Amino acid sequence: MTSTQFPTLDVRIERFPITGSFTISRGAKTEAVTVVAEVRRGGRTGRGECVPYSRYDETPQATLKKLEAMRQAVSQGLDRQALMAAMPAGAARNALDCALMDLEAKTAGKRAWDLLGRRPPVPCVTAYTISLGSPETMAAAAEKAAHRQLLKVKLGGDGDIERLAAVRRAAPKSELIVDANEAWTPSNLEQNLAACAEVGVTLVEQPLPSDWDEMLGRIRRPVHVCADESVRDRKSLEGLRLRYDAVNIKLDKAGGLTEALATADAAKALGFDIMVGCMVATSLAMAPAMLLTAQARFVDLDGPLLLARDRDHGLRYEGSLVDPPDAALWG
Repeated sequence: MTSTQFPTLDVRIERFPITGSFTISRGAKTEAVTVVAEVRRGGRTGRGECVPYSRYDETPQATLKKLEAMRQAVSQGLDRQALMAAMPAGAARNALDCALMDLEAKTAGKRAWDLLGRRPPVPCVTAYTISLGSPETMAAAAEKAAHRQLLKVKLGGDGDIERLAAVRRAAPKSELIVDANEAWTPSNLEQNLAACAEVGVTLVEQPLPSDWDEMLGRIRRPVHVCADESVRDRKSLEGLRLRYDAVNIKLDKAGGLTEALATADAAKALGFDIMVGCMVATSLAMAPAMLLTAQARFVDLDGPLLLARDRDHGLRYEGSLVDPPDAALWG
């Protein structure tokens, strides 16, 4: 066997500027810092991208080191099934899982969804995010995006009722979902949910910190509530059934497409609606997540729309519609 037949793994950190800034309850950032894994074999390269998330104590450098530690296993033929046991869920495993899937598709000369026996993705409506800010700033942003079918509104605690009202006035026809990113408290939860219902919000993401969310099972919820930080993979679903109506599945949380698809199947079986979400990243991170859209009630894959530049062969966005990825990008 020649050396070119052994898989090799290359990893690196890449940075992409954000148009303006992206702000949620935990802070603001002006660039997307991604970690890319590339698995090469026989002249073909499979790629995967992740975004380390400080909420789960992940950093780009630590993620890079975790991936570098997998080089020997990759060279010995590590596949996606073995990867699930070799690494814990998280951003690092996501990048490698997606790279291995991309290489499988390229080697077979088939699209990833065909290899996995999944329905081919079709163009679908994605949410567009309105960053957290003053009511006036958020209203201005919502007015510019009012032509979009679905807006995702970032909230952050005090003043959220005013922010929400301002956004609704600026975008009266858009469907609204809101994301509090764990910023609400038991004392303002019911008031804020009532305000969401009053302006016609369809879904509220993660209103309470994950350690406090048992309250959601003890109140009447006038708006459907979606778990984000409270759910990572299949193991976390069962305990959420009385607290949430939907779950947000992100590849970076689940640790890759392989676990994300299994989590979506399990969530459907338990009666949850599904949102497929993302971090702020390039089209390379969005592309594998498109395989989840067939099962999703909500699609939130707008990361590239928030960047000043995307990768070559990036996803095509036409208004609120996002098209499936070209093979030149991924899968």
